[in-house]
Amino acid sequence: MNLPTTITVGRICLAPIVTWLALVPEWEARAAGFCLFVVAAVSDYIDGELARQRNEVTTLGKLLDPLADKLLLAGTLVAMYLLQAPDRDGWALASGIEDATQFPFEFGLREPWLVALPVVVPALVLGRELLMTVFRQVAARKGIVIAAIGPAKWKTAFQSVWVGAAYVWFSALTLARAQGWGPNPFWRIFASFDAAVGTVSMVAAVGLTLWSLVLYARRYGPQVFAR
Repeated sequence: MNLPTTITVGRICLAPIVTWLALVPEWEARAAGFCLFVVAAVSDYIDGELARQRNEVTTLGKLLDPLADKLLLAGTLVAMYLLQAPDRDGWALASGIEDATQFPFEFGLREPWLVALPVVVPALVLGRELLMTVFRQVAARKGIVIAAIGPAKWKTAFQSVWVGAAYVWFSALTLARAQGWGPNPFWRIFASFDAAVGTVSMVAAVGLTLWSLVLYARRYGPQVFAR
């Protein structure tokens, strides 16, 4: 097993750890989860570049790389959804900690972007990945190679920013509760910036998720499903 494939295997191993750390109600664990997520996201770029530069593109690597990507995406989206589960008023619980229905609102942060993550969002993203996996398998059986297109690459980038912003948010809120910090202007600025980054990247990721699926269907559908 060459170096690029080893890195890919390492990313597969990191996926459940990153998911689990996000669900641990301690800021150190969530901060570690964020750091490991960054490592996993960067390694996705590194293993591909190494494989091409060293001419070590293998069948095993082609099989494991998309598996690693999907495991990491599925794990982080599940964690994000669970941590942003709605309270009875439809607001996000925000960090899965005790008395979460009152926190971070005690910081004066009852803002529109703190609403719970709709289940339709992770469902659309993960559904698209499932459809593309099946589509690629059908195409491969007919000898058709479906190459990654620009919008799909941008989709992945925006997904990483979106998840990263969410992990930072969960870590910061848990740290604030642990330290007993009270309301201050910093939290308003932090919440506004982090929420803006997360919201914009989420909208872009979901939009590109659907658009790239349409482009793949238009470009390869006639060939894949031709009799």
